[in-house]
Amino acid sequence: MRILLFFCLLLAGGAAMAQNSYDASLIPRDLLPYAGAVVRSEEITTEVKSPDNVIYHVKRAVTILNKNGDAEANLAVFYDKTTSVRSLKGAIYDEFGKATQKISPGDFEDLAATDGFSLFVDDRVKHYTRAVTQYPYTIEFEYEVKTRQSFYFHDWMPNPRSGVAVEKSSYQFICDPGFNLRYKEINLPSKAETGTNKDGKKTCTWTINHLKARRDEPFSPEWNSLAARLMLAPEKFEDQNFSGSFTNWQQLGKWINDHFLADREDLPPATVEHVKELTAGITDPKQKAKKIFEYMQQKTHYISVQVGIGGFRPFPASEVDNDGYGDCKALVNYTKALLKAVGIDSYYCMVEAGEDYKVSFVSDFASLNQGNHIILCVPFKTDTLWSDCTSQTIPFGYLGAFTDDRVVLACTPEGGKLLRTPRYSAADNLEKRKADFVLNDAGAISGDIETEFRGIDYDDRRRIIGESQPDRVKDIKKYYPINNMDIKVLEYKQDKSILPVTFETLKLSARDYGASNNGKLYFLLNPVDRYTEYGIPKLVRNRQNPVYINRGWTEEDEISYALPKGYQLDSDPLNISIEKPFGSFTATMSVNGDKLIYTRKLQVKDGTYSKDMYQDVVDFYQAVADADNYNVVLAKN
Repeated sequence: MRILLFFCLLLAGGAAMAQNSYDASLIPRDLLPYAGAVVRSEEITTEVKSPDNVIYHVKRAVTILNKNGDAEANLAVFYDKTTSVRSLKGAIYDEFGKATQKISPGDFEDLAATDGFSLFVDDRVKHYTRAVTQYPYTIEFEYEVKTRQSFYFHDWMPNPRSGVAVEKSSYQFICDPGFNLRYKEINLPSKAETGTNKDGKKTCTWTINHLKARRDEPFSPEWNSLAARLMLAPEKFEDQNFSGSFTNWQQLGKWINDHFLADREDLPPATVEHVKELTAGITDPKQKAKKIFEYMQQKTHYISVQVGIGGFRPFPASEVDNDGYGDCKALVNYTKALLKAVGIDSYYCMVEAGEDYKVSFVSDFASLNQGNHIILCVPFKTDTLWSDCTSQTIPFGYLGAFTDDRVVLACTPEGGKLLRTPRYSAADNLEKRKADFVLNDAGAISGDIETEFRGIDYDDRRRIIGESQPDRVKDIKKYYPINNMDIKVLEYKQDKSILPVTFETLKLSARDYGASNNGKLYFLLNPVDRYTEYGIPKLVRNRQNPVYINRGWTEEDEISYALPKGYQLDSDPLNISIEKPFGSFTATMSVNGDKLIYTRKLQVKDGTYSKDMYQDVVDFYQAVADADNYNVVLAKN
């Protein structure tokens, strides 16, 4: 009886342990700081049964501690004509690890994976969103996907964003002994373990245990550079009617040129003759290329197409010429064909586009899943120009913040070349403003503001320029902190040369800009470009990440006030100068007779700086905000 009782207790204890394996109280306490979610267990397996038969199996359980971890409770499984979802299930557990709900395939929404701007998309997604009721809870998913391509494999990133800790996560790749997998380990604490399974298949396994969450900190580098990450790529691959191999960027670029771009540049003879006539008499090759680019802009418009191999391969130039539209791939290929027709070579370039971070291709690891956009490179004897072919308004040779200053892949007949797109320096990205105001003794101002926007700032008014005049007048008030502003004139001009400039002219008046009280007149010195408390980075103690400034810029302001007669300065003149490795700021004012002159220059320099410098960054912006909100006091004689 005692032996039977012992085994009963042992089984009961084992059942309780199994039930409570997701008990939130069992999470190691040192994984909780900065964590909104903790991955309790994750097992990901990729098995290449053949080049056109790849199986992904994922099992993942994550405990959501608070609302900051909600994103980890959602699941999106994508599929299309080449990819099928073979199984899909899940479960929800309460804070004690007790199962409260099963998740079946019917609980997933099955939606078209539209991006909101593509004309044709054949991707679909099975999507599940958890309706949160009480924290903490654990959500578990398990699914399997089969795909008929081995073009590329998804990266493994155990902690996909800041605020996520990991108890245990593993990734295993299974393939035939003759299949060559290439991989790059980034910030992983341990190397791959290789072996052979019971079926004689080759295995590579990576495991991570006890990975602490990273705090979301202002001015941090792009997440991919901080997180533990595994990149994978095949040496040989297959996708529908395409197959090939590559081990470096030169080979990949050559393959793309020969297979995706080959026989895609043919144009109707009439179009070839037309562009030759259009550029006849133009001897400067840059001006000839500019003429071709502007012709393409007038003739076409951008529509994204993501169907099957269309996600990688452009439509033929002849189709774009006939239809008048295309996606980034098709429009670059079309422009490339037009330039070729007038004797100008150009490159089809893959780039990872995005304004928030400048993400470069990894130079020592070639893979097809780097890059989300296509741009055009036009090399000349003395320099190289770049263009984005998806905009009807962007100047030739100007990229802007979407694709500037990053390493891209140029696909040429000789092979792939890693090139860097132009960098717009802090001095290049200039917003230069001159204003002349008249201030009367009632506190009203009137005057003119002339502003130049250069470099990345050229695009600052793009949205407003595209609006009707009434909407322009309405929206421009959001950019100038002047109450009761009445706009008399608002005009824009754009110089679309290689180094483009946007010019803004504003004539305005505003009552009660200043306040009069007991013979004194008070008004804000800076009426055009002020930092407020909302622009000051938050304090962060024990910072983990280096300070990263993605893009530099400069603001220069010169503002004059004609003061009302009989008033003189009754406050200390503003005079501040700050110089730091990451930026500088000067602001001065002077009074000469009835004229007050205010000058301001703020420059921030892009780069990566020590984490110990973050407090200096906070203090710098605080000083700028204080100076920008300086109040002038005038006293009546």
